[in-house]
Amino acid sequence: MRVVTSASRIRRAAIPVLLIVAYAHTQPFARAAAPAADVNWPRQAVADPAAIGFTRTGLDALDARMKQSVADGDTAGMTYILLRHGQVADFKSVGQQTPDKAMALDSLFRIYSMTKPITGVALMQLYEKGKWQLDDPITKYLPELANLKELTWDAEGKVVMGADGMPVLTTPKKPATMRQLMSHTAGFGYGLSDGDPVNRTFREKGVLAARDLDEMMKKIAEIPLMYEPGSRWFYSVAVDIQGYLVQKLSGRKFGDYLREHVTGPMGMTDTAFYVTPDRTRRFTAVYHWDRQQNVLIMNPARTDRGDYDDPTRLESGGGGLVGSTHDYARFCQMLLNKGEIGGKRILKPETVRLMAQNHIGDLRLTMNFTSSPSGLDAVRFGLDFAVYTDPGAAGLPFGKGTYFWAGAAGTWFWVDPVNDLAFVGMIQNLGGNRPGGINFRNDSGRLIYAALARPATTAAAR
Repeated sequence: MRVVTSASRIRRAAIPVLLIVAYAHTQPFARAAAPAADVNWPRQAVADPAAIGFTRTGLDALDARMKQSVADGDTAGMTYILLRHGQVADFKSVGQQTPDKAMALDSLFRIYSMTKPITGVALMQLYEKGKWQLDDPITKYLPELANLKELTWDAEGKVVMGADGMPVLTTPKKPATMRQLMSHTAGFGYGLSDGDPVNRTFREKGVLAARDLDEMMKKIAEIPLMYEPGSRWFYSVAVDIQGYLVQKLSGRKFGDYLREHVTGPMGMTDTAFYVTPDRTRRFTAVYHWDRQQNVLIMNPARTDRGDYDDPTRLESGGGGLVGSTHDYARFCQMLLNKGEIGGKRILKPETVRLMAQNHIGDLRLTMNFTSSPSGLDAVRFGLDFAVYTDPGAAGLPFGKGTYFWAGAAGTWFWVDPVNDLAFVGMIQNLGGNRPGGINFRNDSGRLIYAALARPATTAAAR
């Protein structure tokens, strides 16, 4: 695999493929003891695969495929972890963290939108305290959004423009609810594209480059909605708004609240909105596939949202956190444990179930996580998670009710309560992938469930 770094222009460097295997205790851990008693879990503990229902041959195939993806140039390096029954079935690092440093189990990654479920957990803690209700209008807590207008669309799905060249706006029939805010059906834009006036304005105003959450909200209040709340699913800035709500309803700075009530109690000591000087050596570089040179290139540092070494950068609830595979594995295990880890209750079991339910009815996502057109039939959305409501419809191996999400730089995870299983994969690809390359979620999922001796598709099947 060839990787190109961007120094003066583009300097080529051959990156060797290095597989670092996490050697482990061979004795299986008691289910409650591993995550509950030791915040270092799961850095070293690897169970006998057969003791938790996997074949060694199947997991070897997973390791080989992940290693091959690095050799092919799909990514420069990765770490990944597989959990089942509260134990670690597989935990590996492959390839390079930077051109001159091998990937390690404790490497740090920009998790981007995998921040969203963490923000959702924080907001749901305040839900449990009676601070808000799912069907409350968001304007009850965000009066600055009370005067929002929305775009008008014609029968062909085009934005209606006035004679002055400006979009024709109308008043929403009713304000969005908190449920809609947490399920991307509240109508907000995001700025990930610029094909319409709303998302273009998000970019022009630099919403996600705001100095702080207060400035961010002032900018959002000046931009109309894309759609009537509740009428469509549209991936949006809604979770950044949720971060602001956590700050407002708790009376604590958002990052402080997360550290005190979410990441701290869970032992997610590497998860934060910036990288401290003592952790910089563990921070993974970001790459993309350059189609002209047909090679993987290291991206220049992004400065549009503040440097990651800046402790004052925007605390983006939608995409701002940096973390390790260890930390996100603890987050997933907390969810599998129905809201508890390390003897500490983060959420009530019924709240975890609520987050993983379909909250958008028959509305369809506009993002297909499979290569099949039927993939959209398999997925709905909960509260800050996507949910496989009918994985069989797209030929997917995940248990029904598996919930998941991903990050802009390719990180991915899923939590499968039916099989008591979770997986976290961490890479750093942003700006283009190798044509015809691996689909990390689908390929890892296919191999993992093939390695299960008796995978269950529904709760009743267990």
